[in-house]
Amino acid sequence: MYPRIWAQQTPDKPAAIDSATGARLSYRELDDRSNQLAQLLWARGLRPGDHVAIFMENNLRYFEVVWAALRSGLYLTTINRYLTGEEAGYILDNCDAQAVVTSRYLAEHAAELPSLAPRCHSRLMTDGAAAGYESYEDAIAAHPAKPLDQEPAGQFMLYSSGTTGRPKGILRPLSGAGIAAELGPVAKLQQALWQVTPDAVYLSPAPLYHSAPLSFCTGIQSHGGTVVMMPRFDETAALAAIERHRVTHSQWVPTMFTRMLKLPEAERRRFDLSSHRVAVHAAAPCPEGVKRQMFAWWGPILYEYYGGTELNGLTHCTPEEWLAHPGTVGKPILGKLHICAEDGRELPPGEDGIVYFELPRMSFEYYHDAAKTRSAQHPEHPNWSALGDVGHVDAEGFLYLTDRATFMIISGGVNIYPQEIEDALVLHPKVADVAVVGVPDAEMGEAVKAVVQLVPGAEPGPALEAELIAYAREHIAHYKCPRSVDFIDELPRLPTGKLYKRLLKDRYWGKTGSRIV
Repeated sequence: MYPRIWAQQTPDKPAAIDSATGARLSYRELDDRSNQLAQLLWARGLRPGDHVAIFMENNLRYFEVVWAALRSGLYLTTINRYLTGEEAGYILDNCDAQAVVTSRYLAEHAAELPSLAPRCHSRLMTDGAAAGYESYEDAIAAHPAKPLDQEPAGQFMLYSSGTTGRPKGILRPLSGAGIAAELGPVAKLQQALWQVTPDAVYLSPAPLYHSAPLSFCTGIQSHGGTVVMMPRFDETAALAAIERHRVTHSQWVPTMFTRMLKLPEAERRRFDLSSHRVAVHAAAPCPEGVKRQMFAWWGPILYEYYGGTELNGLTHCTPEEWLAHPGTVGKPILGKLHICAEDGRELPPGEDGIVYFELPRMSFEYYHDAAKTRSAQHPEHPNWSALGDVGHVDAEGFLYLTDRATFMIISGGVNIYPQEIEDALVLHPKVADVAVVGVPDAEMGEAVKAVVQLVPGAEPGPALEAELIAYAREHIAHYKCPRSVDFIDELPRLPTGKLYKRLLKDRYWGKTGSRIV
């Protein structure tokens, strides 16, 4: 299923709405314009298996580019719009893109791309063209709004966040099927797990360059539903959008929950959220206390999953399962779980180790990096792969995540996982956001430090530092607690909610870092 079907059945129905402006993109418009761009790319020599990229803010045009690639058998790479020109240029060149679509809004950074990715011969810009770019609107207008003779299904090739060095493209094989043959994997999950139908109205509060929002939006449009796209997340605007558009489904990350919960109760309660049936969250472990507060507010509509862009495995947790097993991210619905020590030994239930998923074969490879691909595989089982997360399973097979292995703090030879500390501190009424990192310590190697963003009106200083350390000691083992607290105006987070933790750590280790985390 894809826009052509819905352009025939419900041509005037909005495929997407800009929540800020109210602007709409109908299914007829989406089908016509994605056809025109597909025709342009074909005329310029792109064939199935070739690569195209998009470097753009959340914009209704985004969906035209996505569907042009997906209905042409192309690989599409979405580039984080917050990257510098140099960083975006690296990805554009590395992904072997022959065409890129950007916007006038990003013209300053886009100006660097032609010299950094000279092999990318077609460069289009929406809303006016800068030097080195063609007008997107004029370019597609020269091509017919009819489907290609053959429409093989394309695929996303998105980039890892680059926690340790340059990001890598995550390449999954093309299916070989036609785009109209069947629903894609995410659309199938939406139908099976969250009862998505053509009547669905889906709120997307996150950037479209990110894997989950991109996949969920295209899944909703495969079903003929409507995407309500937020240009950027704002806690009050998100609640208003649910009420205004009668949103039925949504997807979030835990930091969004935290920010909404910090709103005054009267502000939270003034919105009519009665249409809201399914709220899905992922991307990071949700603090147990935060999730209980969300259940108390929204009711039993919170569904959670755990998985990566690599699609090497997936767990899922219903509201009922989470309430019976607080803190879990669910049981596997794709792949078999294995928890292993660093040497590859499989560990029993209850012991923390590296989380591996077993599939019949590797589901992905890192583009142009065989060594990184091999590092994701189990030392003895090449069809088991890991994303760098640490966790354990209970006796019933429910998975609990501890933290990212790369964020672990080793203090005096003891392994400390920041997530548990962050989960405790974020519940303090004066804390708006918090990150816990290891900092240099002459005696212990690393010491635990909390970096805290306060709610408006809270006063930083030694007294509050002592209060927060004492609060942590009330809730977690003393050896895990922060030795010190620094206060910061705003933590460096992506609009997705993901923390630039490497950038934060670099401040304490004397390094200078890229904005690629």
